[in-house]
Amino acid sequence: MSEATLRVFRGDSNSGQTVDYPVPVAPGMVVLDALHYVQGHLVPDLAVRWNCKAGKCGSCSAEVNGRPRLTCKTRMDDLPQDQPITVLPMKSFPRIKDLVTDVSWNYRVNRKIPAFEPRPGTNWKISQLDVDRVQEFRKCIECFLCQNVCHVLREHDMKEQFAGPRFFVRVAGLDMHPLDGRNRAALLKNELGLGLCNITKCCTEVCPEEIHITDNAIIPLKERVVDEFYDPLTMLFRKIRGK
Repeated sequence: MSEATLRVFRGDSNSGQTVDYPVPVAPGMVVLDALHYVQGHLVPDLAVRWNCKAGKCGSCSAEVNGRPRLTCKTRMDDLPQDQPITVLPMKSFPRIKDLVTDVSWNYRVNRKIPAFEPRPGTNWKISQLDVDRVQEFRKCIECFLCQNVCHVLREHDMKEQFAGPRFFVRVAGLDMHPLDGRNRAALLKNELGLGLCNITKCCTEVCPEEIHITDNAIIPLKERVVDEFYDPLTMLFRKIRGK
């Protein structure tokens, strides 16, 4: 059995440093397995958040060799083992202890988004094409990797002005539902900061569910906001009507 070195961040909200741990590598082993080995055999006080170990709970997010990933889906044999494998907590959120971060801000943002509201007299029959379109957005497991990699949150810490890609996905799933009757364009423009996104697609690249966040959610939402607030014909029509 081969051996790898896991370089794990140890510390809290005030300070910390990385510590190296030797880990035996078995076939099919993932980074979360290696963290469990460290926790079970070397340092039992290592703080690691996880739940399902099946890539569906979104709990075990971390930065492995500088890339935001689910540790339960990152195979050890896919990483170079001739050098330490670095495991750090997500940078965009406050550290609590070791690899555990405080992601509660995301749930406060979530409460700003109005829920699905069917139009009066809705006929609940919809086409499969419409179902397929919004179903993609329901695949989100709230791992918050997209939030972590987004430079508006990661580098500029604009949490008061910007909701982040995860919540643009949620709004898209509601706004693009053919039976939803709410208009969330003003919310996107004024409170969720959609205009701050410069569509670099970094969020799409790290999504473990392969949601096309930029192309299928953010860009169509930007188009809706432009149509609502910046389209010259719409503005002329509103001026004529006195609105």
